[in-house]
Amino acid sequence: MPTQHALLTASGAHRWMHCTPSARLEEALPDSTSEYAAEGTLAHSIAELKVRKMFVEAMGTRSFNSKMKKLEADPLYQTEMQTTTDEYLDYITGIAMSYPTRPYIAVERRLDFSRYVPEGFGTGDCIIIGGDTLHVIDYKHGKGVVVDVENNPQLMLYGLGALEAYSVLYNIKHVALTVVQPRADGDSIKEWTIDRDKLLDWGVFTVRPVAEKAFAGEGEFCGGDWCRFCRARNTCRTRAGQYTALEDFGSKTDTGKLPVPPLLSDAEVGEVLKIAVDLEKWVSDLKEYALTACLEGKEIPGWKAVEGRSSRSWDNQDEAFNVLSTGGIEEAMLWHREPYSVAQIEKELGKKTFNDLVGAHVLKTPGKPTLALESDNREAITMKPSASEDFGGERIG
Repeated sequence: MPTQHALLTASGAHRWMHCTPSARLEEALPDSTSEYAAEGTLAHSIAELKVRKMFVEAMGTRSFNSKMKKLEADPLYQTEMQTTTDEYLDYITGIAMSYPTRPYIAVERRLDFSRYVPEGFGTGDCIIIGGDTLHVIDYKHGKGVVVDVENNPQLMLYGLGALEAYSVLYNIKHVALTVVQPRADGDSIKEWTIDRDKLLDWGVFTVRPVAEKAFAGEGEFCGGDWCRFCRARNTCRTRAGQYTALEDFGSKTDTGKLPVPPLLSDAEVGEVLKIAVDLEKWVSDLKEYALTACLEGKEIPGWKAVEGRSSRSWDNQDEAFNVLSTGGIEEAMLWHREPYSVAQIEKELGKKTFNDLVGAHVLKTPGKPTLALESDNREAITMKPSASEDFGGERIG
């Protein structure tokens, strides 16, 4: 998989389109990765190998198995990756088989969208062209952040790059964007189609002016949910400034004219909660930064790094258990047996296989009521009785 990245990446478009100076600010900060990101990279490699064998290149079984074994030898490999990438392969196969003749298929295609974003390029997981439709299919292995496809700037930029590469060769009228996210809750496959001309207009009139400003490091810093993956998120002053708004609710007067009620109104509660949700994430990021700084020998006034709670383990479990058994300790006191949870088995088998085999045996208990932002796609619930319940189910009037 390609490792080179542009300054204005497609994956970061949601961020730099809202906070244009952030791209240049991030450029001066060290990049970091996580185990989750590394797992995603490995799963992408498995997915790529499967699609290449099926559609792109002549690959014998021995060669395929050899390459797959190397990927499976990775310490981050999980059996679940086979089922999730199979779902991705099945979707691509379904698209390919929907055309009367074999469509054009490319895997891990470098896409240049520099016509709209200075030095902009990215890598499309899978490109399919059939009839008058260009398909851009993106595999997402993560499950923590559910990715929407409608008006998704990353996929739209990939669509622009694919049009640059193929519009001379094919009469493309529609661009179908798809996110395959097998581990996410809800629909694992999301599709959205946009007319070619509308996508081109978006690139010219929406993206290009903002991208030029971002490339130059111009514009105003702006905080929002796009801060989540910004490398500057821990110490960004603008992000910190969002949370000082909480001080407004501590004032005793309203602009010095009228006394403020001692209790917050429901509207104010909603405003404070919106700020507090992001405040919790920001404080967590600050703690992470401060801990790293202290461990590197830097001084964070008032704070220091200390050793956390210790844990104990056997140096040799077999020898220790043998000593216990010899000493008369029964095996029942050394071992306990319990079944894997529904979630653990589903993870091992993959959602599709799990549902096909035992989905009918799963009971889903409603979760405990919890607060969520209005933008959450779950249906709102209330404990308030309906009019018919208030009147014992009798007809009113």
